Amino acid sequence: MKRDALFCDGTSSYVMPAEPKAGETVTLRFRTAENDVADVILLVGEEKARYTMQKADSIENFDFWEIQWTLDEDPLVYCFEIQRGGEICYYNRCGVSDRIVDYYDFKIVPGFSTPDWAKGAVMYQIFVDRFYNGDPQNDVEDREYIYIGAPCEQVKDWGSVPATPDIRRFYGGDLQGVMDKLDYLQDLGIEVIYFNPLFVSPSNHKYDIQDYDYIDPHYGKIVKDGGEVLAEGDMDNTHATKYQIRTGDKENLEASNALFAKLVDEMHKRGMRVILDGVFNHCGSFNKWMDRERIYEQQPAYQDKQGAFVSSQSPYRSFFHFFKEEESAWPYNYNYDGWWGHDTLPKLNYEDSPKLVQYIMDIGKKWVSPPYNIDGWRLDVAADLGYSNEYNHMFWKEFRKQVKSVNPDVLILAEHYGDPGEWLQGDQWDSVMNYDAFMEPLTWFLTGMEKHSNERRIDLWGNAEIFVNSMKHFMACMLTPSLQVAMNELSNHDHSRFLTRTNHIAGRVEQLGYKAAEEGINEAVFCEAVAVQMTWVGAPTVYYGDEVGVVGFTDPDNRRTFPWGNENQRLLNFHKEMIRIHKEQEILRTGSIKMLTWANNVLAYGRFQDDEQIVVILNNSKELKEITVPVWLAEVPQNTRMYRLMYTYEEGFTTEYDEYIVQDGEVVVNMGRHSVLILKTLKE
Repeated sequence: MKRDALFCDGTSSYVMPAEPKAGETVTLRFRTAENDVADVILLVGEEKARYTMQKADSIENFDFWEIQWTLDEDPLVYCFEIQRGGEICYYNRCGVSDRIVDYYDFKIVPGFSTPDWAKGAVMYQIFVDRFYNGDPQNDVEDREYIYIGAPCEQVKDWGSVPATPDIRRFYGGDLQGVMDKLDYLQDLGIEVIYFNPLFVSPSNHKYDIQDYDYIDPHYGKIVKDGGEVLAEGDMDNTHATKYQIRTGDKENLEASNALFAKLVDEMHKRGMRVILDGVFNHCGSFNKWMDRERIYEQQPAYQDKQGAFVSSQSPYRSFFHFFKEEESAWPYNYNYDGWWGHDTLPKLNYEDSPKLVQYIMDIGKKWVSPPYNIDGWRLDVAADLGYSNEYNHMFWKEFRKQVKSVNPDVLILAEHYGDPGEWLQGDQWDSVMNYDAFMEPLTWFLTGMEKHSNERRIDLWGNAEIFVNSMKHFMACMLTPSLQVAMNELSNHDHSRFLTRTNHIAGRVEQLGYKAAEEGINEAVFCEAVAVQMTWVGAPTVYYGDEVGVVGFTDPDNRRTFPWGNENQRLLNFHKEMIRIHKEQEILRTGSIKMLTWANNVLAYGRFQDDEQIVVILNNSKELKEITVPVWLAEVPQNTRMYRLMYTYEEGFTTEYDEYIVQDGEVVVNMGRHSVLILKTLKE
């Protein structure tokens, strides 16, 4: 039996329709080599009930077996048994197996679909403070307030590197800056912008929300200014009257929301979508519900709604878990639960407060509704929300219902490390930031580095066997609709820049210094990574500045400013070309994927759908390689020609047209050091 020819997945080529509803009849398909097997049996459910499939079609080198199945309300769980003579094997989401492995069964959840606009969408992550300063009038001022024991600081030199700590230093990037650079983003080919948090917050990262209802005026508009910054030596935020006016006055808040609505509208006119960061596990100690810094206590507009830190009679007291609840603990009760013990990040106490639950549900609906009309939520530390796993699932099920009731086409994407399977059953999240099934395996394979640059592993560098097995396992944890919208990043605000990982230097900026982040970097390896990112299943997501060569170790060094006027033009042009290729080739959005061949530092895989096929070949070694690739496994005809879409090499890249001969189902290619070749079948 030709086991390598066996294939099935959850794409529209093998499940028709691919995202069926309850009551619909689906056609399930399975592929074998032509005239190679006697029977294909569909095994359904835990009991593995047996249903014989029928050979329906023979195309090129393959037979396609089919069976029709009418769905009820419950998920359809299945795998395949393939027979030839006395030989029997099984096929699941991980591929061929000699035994049934229930964990890897295929699954169709009736009614579960992910937005078509997000499938394979080219996303771009913006850490706003570091992108572009379009409105200097809203810049944070020196000593405007105290945060974590020290005054905030306005950084005057845009090109300077982040300090350690960096949390209270502001470069001035804002939403007007994004508006000013929409032409750049459109020219790059971006389809979706994911913003790190935008709501009122005292830090530059804004994962410590102060007010969920409003965009931070330091990112938006300050139309009413006044008050005073803190005097030298004054560490009391009750005196920070300028900050209180800027972030508390309704004129500033409403003007900032209006600017955001205008930005979203302009992006929508350009065909771009918007994803906001939802930080719902915890808020910030500055939050108006807590008001530990007594920002709102000073303002007449908030007198009837004092924070839970300030008063035991606060309408928000149940929003938090206080360890000391006797009346004598107030005013100014410091004894509350903080996420991971951080008192600047009070954990939200949903279980004890239906009012809080509804408030956050309303926030989820507010921003996907007019006039804001965002297109998706990225959920920060989503698995941590609540005090039990049971409650966590209950919350996200309700969140999905309420948000999707306003706009069914909204994307719900979660930050998660580890197996996300229990949240990806069609009733909670749509997908995840794809660390386990993209960023980590690819980083280990291409660089041998951990994603924070904390560790170097020679045994994983170039280890294609581990790469393939890791990808298979973690991709099998997700339903196909989730895979197709998974956020595939190389870098982001929590990890080192991928370009820095190519130098194999392990450590952090505090020990190594800033120059070390750019020493010995290998742009050719970075281009390999980008080529995979733009041709793998999921939504390729560029972290701002990666496309122009920004380097950096992990937080805060990964948050350097965008180098306007000093861009790496070679990398920028390469990104433009790879994004163009990705957008022009529909099979890169929703097509099947199959590993074709792999060896030490060598990898080849195919993307295919209907009568189109693309093959991607990597040589990650320091030697020239002749590589034979069995492209017939990706349904490329036995004897045909393929043409080049992209070839990268150490000195650059080319999209110049060139043809390659496929003979007896194989193509033989000569690959340079650290190179990628992308081929497409030529239609005769």
